[in-house]
Amino acid sequence: MIVRLQAFARETMKPWKWAALACGAVLWSAPSPQQAPEPKIMKQGFGKTPDGVPVELYTLTNRKGVRVSITNYGGIITSLLVPDRNGRSRDIVLGFDTLEGYLKGHPYFGAIIGRYGNRIGQARFTLDGVEYKLAKNDGDNHLHGGLKGFDKVVWKAREYTDGDGLHVALDYRSRDGEEGYPGNLDVNVVYTLNDNNQLRIEYTATTDKPTVVNLTNHSYFNLAGEGDILGHVLQIQADYFTPVDQGLIPTGELRPVKGTPFDFTTPTAIGARIDADDPQIRFGRGYDHNFVLRGAAGTLREAAEVYEPSSGRVLRVLTTEPGLQFYSGNFLDGTLRGKGGQVYAHRSGFCLETQHFPDSPNKPQFPSTVLRPGQTYRSTTVFEFSAR
Repeated sequence: MIVRLQAFARETMKPWKWAALACGAVLWSAPSPQQAPEPKIMKQGFGKTPDGVPVELYTLTNRKGVRVSITNYGGIITSLLVPDRNGRSRDIVLGFDTLEGYLKGHPYFGAIIGRYGNRIGQARFTLDGVEYKLAKNDGDNHLHGGLKGFDKVVWKAREYTDGDGLHVALDYRSRDGEEGYPGNLDVNVVYTLNDNNQLRIEYTATTDKPTVVNLTNHSYFNLAGEGDILGHVLQIQADYFTPVDQGLIPTGELRPVKGTPFDFTTPTAIGARIDADDPQIRFGRGYDHNFVLRGAAGTLREAAEVYEPSSGRVLRVLTTEPGLQFYSGNFLDGTLRGKGGQVYAHRSGFCLETQHFPDSPNKPQFPSTVLRPGQTYRSTTVFEFSAR
């Protein structure tokens, strides 16, 4: 048996390894490569709300070292560690180290947005002949669900693992009349991390009265992990965008991007035209606009891709939604200190919010956001990470 092993070793090992075996008394074995981490979910306490409700933090880690932490307060993605082209991981989303940072107020870092993501003009809409008045929390307009939207509630959470990956499922009942919206709305959001480095978000909702629904996630990304995002190279699969008035409410027009600062049909640095002398740029102080995505809404398709040259990280966004709000962090002003004391300066993060169009309840020409009893709202978004 020993002779056969030695013969096999002589034929298969490099000469220096065979020499070491011949001189020694034991059979050499190659050191095993570093074992890929087993996928796992870790659950831990994340503090309490001011009224004493416990909050939890769930950390999902896949075999390739991608790690995402999600709290059931607001369904917030608090951190997202992704390797660069050299295998070094950094946190690529803006946020805070503790629950207290989120409780003090913030620009929706990482949160689930609802009932209605983005703006509703004049904080009102009419449905089936009934006018509903909403909270005015953005000048005369309603923004991201109101004074206490889905970003500020504690969701019921459970974690589980199956063949599709690691999951955190969140549930919340938005009561009839909450923030002015009609109907009891039962919402389920499932975050899934798989070994293809995809973070999948699946939204479903049902109602007992006609209502409007537009759910999204409001993560701020910085693929370098620090600095501004002007050198990130962005491509959006959209030939049209929805221009806005000075209050950032869509006018109802679908305007071609060609020949404007909004043309990201080919890879373009975010900072290339962000300060162009253009009324739309001035209204948003940069980019804060909805893009009309190519392809059929309801089918999962590519919406955007972002490449960060210094790290090589790539973010690819897929969605079933008809629109994508690209926001370039124009209202970040350095007053917020985030994780590790990092100052979140002007344009230090960007958002790609998959969505229906802003102010759709008041724009019958836009895709409808009405949900009726017996129907199920469904929406899927995938954030896919790689490096090159």
